[in-house]
Amino acid sequence: MSPTGTFPAPGEDVRGAERVARFPQLLRIPTVSRLDASTTDWAAFDAFLALLPDLYPRLHGALDRERVGSHSLLYRWRGRSAGAPTVLMAHYDVVAAPDAGWLHPPFAAEPEPAQGTGSLREAVLHGRGTLDDKGALAAILEAVEDLVAEGFLPQHDVYLAFGSDEEVAGTGAAAIAALLARRSVRPALVLDEGGAVVEPGLVRGVDRSLAVVGVTEKGITSLELSVEQPGGHASTPPRITAPARLARAITRLTRARFPARMSPAAVGFVAAIADSAHGPQRVVFRHIRYTKPLVTMLFARLSDETRAMVRTTAAVTELRGSEGADVLAERASAIVNVRIAVGSSVAEAVAQVRRAIRDPRVRIEVLNPSEPSPVSPFDGPLRDELSAAIRAVHPGVVVTPYTMLGATDSRHFASLGGAVYRFTPFRIFAAARATLHARGESIGVGTWLDGVGFYEHLLRAR
Repeated sequence: MSPTGTFPAPGEDVRGAERVARFPQLLRIPTVSRLDASTTDWAAFDAFLALLPDLYPRLHGALDRERVGSHSLLYRWRGRSAGAPTVLMAHYDVVAAPDAGWLHPPFAAEPEPAQGTGSLREAVLHGRGTLDDKGALAAILEAVEDLVAEGFLPQHDVYLAFGSDEEVAGTGAAAIAALLARRSVRPALVLDEGGAVVEPGLVRGVDRSLAVVGVTEKGITSLELSVEQPGGHASTPPRITAPARLARAITRLTRARFPARMSPAAVGFVAAIADSAHGPQRVVFRHIRYTKPLVTMLFARLSDETRAMVRTTAAVTELRGSEGADVLAERASAIVNVRIAVGSSVAEAVAQVRRAIRDPRVRIEVLNPSEPSPVSPFDGPLRDELSAAIRAVHPGVVVTPYTMLGATDSRHFASLGGAVYRFTPFRIFAAARATLHARGESIGVGTWLDGVGFYEHLLRAR
């Protein structure tokens, strides 16, 4: 970006400038998904889908496109020969973004020039969806558009699967996976959002950047805790009211600790970073086969992130009680978001919650349960191709397997077979991660352009 805000600065890549001019057009369409689909602005989703052929005409001239379900998309790029295909995934719905508290309007998508230099790569693009997950979707489209323009054809089929309701755990990706299953499509590789290139220090004592690739993901469910008892006037309360009983249950649950366990993905993570660790940790990590109990204890205490890698977690996210200040609640309820450790199960997690609460008058209802995903192997040619594509744009990083802590659309594709990986090809450090689903979401233009390069490198190998 030039100092006056135009693209590109003298001597910079014109193709990169064209890419950065297209990306904001996708960000400016507020494709906000909502739990109550009747309140969703579907016109915005229609506008997004209508814009894609205008922005990426070569891709749309070469690939088959079909709409799946309400607003999800499936593209097929036919390869030169038969063989197990590749599936690249992303979603284009975003979480809500009220204007309050944003320094830059969340759907204005105005690039902020780098101070002083005006460099395109050093600029920052602000807006909801830059990281989650329109950034990856746009990078995939840019990579395919360029490869089609140069006449490239993949060795085997490539599918692009773009969900429209990932943020509300919707049905779009599941419908795409079911469609591919009916067509007997068995991918060799499925790649969705997930880990990223993270800063040195994610694990204490490891001072190199890590490219963490999700080879599995935790299960997820919501639990509704509820207490029902007679109401009445607040001037004559019982010894323990419904909200107080619920609060006691929440306090007990918060104090409880789920068992810590090292999944194969966590063991692989430790083994991969061992040579980059310093001091006693290097020795401990190198001998993970024998030191696993010690490392499990260490991870359970190091940080919130490492603790979540080895434990089931439970977080209270919603509370409801009385509708009036002087009215005793006849029903008090809370929603607990539970992320289930790999190696555990929904049933085991619910049983652990019951034991922690220790009150039969607190009812537990399980909502939308999803088990932990199978662990994909992280060795052999697929790992090598993925690592080569990562290092082509992020040289020097340590590529590691990883347990994805959030839930992604890729969990619906595990039943199709093949390796399912979760990796967003951007350098996302702590400050940027803190803006996911929060105010101030943004991405550096340089790291987004590197993401385009990553997909190009990976597709050339497929």
